Amino acid sequence: MFARFTPEARRTTVRAGLLALDHGRTTLDEDMLLLALAESWPAAGFGVTPEAVRAEIGEREAARGLADDRELLAAIGVDLDEIRRRLPARRDDPLAWRLSRSRLRPLNVVLSGPAGDLPLTARARKVVEVAVSTGGHSGVTGEDLLKGLLADGSNASVSILYRLGIDLRGLAASIGFLHRSA
Repeated sequence: MFARFTPEARRTTVRAGLLALDHGRTTLDEDMLLLALAESWPAAGFGVTPEAVRAEIGEREAARGLADDRELLAAIGVDLDEIRRRLPARRDDPLAWRLSRSRLRPLNVVLSGPAGDLPLTARARKVVEVAVSTGGHSGVTGEDLLKGLLADGSNASVSILYRLGIDLRGLAASIGFLHRSA
């Protein structure tokens, strides 16, 4: 699937996977895709900063009773930064990763690379599928990934953007995903 992605979109997707792993997750969800986009895509004009998205994700995790992995590991004497330094050097190299769909179970999409395998949740898979379907001849871009995030109004990333006070219609219109009526 990555064959249709621009280098920017591929880096963003891999970054989302690494963020998910850093949060101790076993799947890639749409909120990590939003965080990766906030880090890489110039959406700051809409008030979308990585810090704001991180804070919202942290609040959601705290509300669900999930603690920060770094704190939990430190409590038992494990230094997460040291572990990351010892991981393969190509951990964050987008070319060392692939995004593939299972032949036997076509609804299963997995991001695989040096840091492990991350199945995409159904909502994250939908983000990628919308991005691929809206991607033009030049390939899937960061804007296409954002379109995928905005396509499902009930996903976590849309609720994060809403809580951050983002004008969702304006954002969608600015990337050509929603045409304003006259």
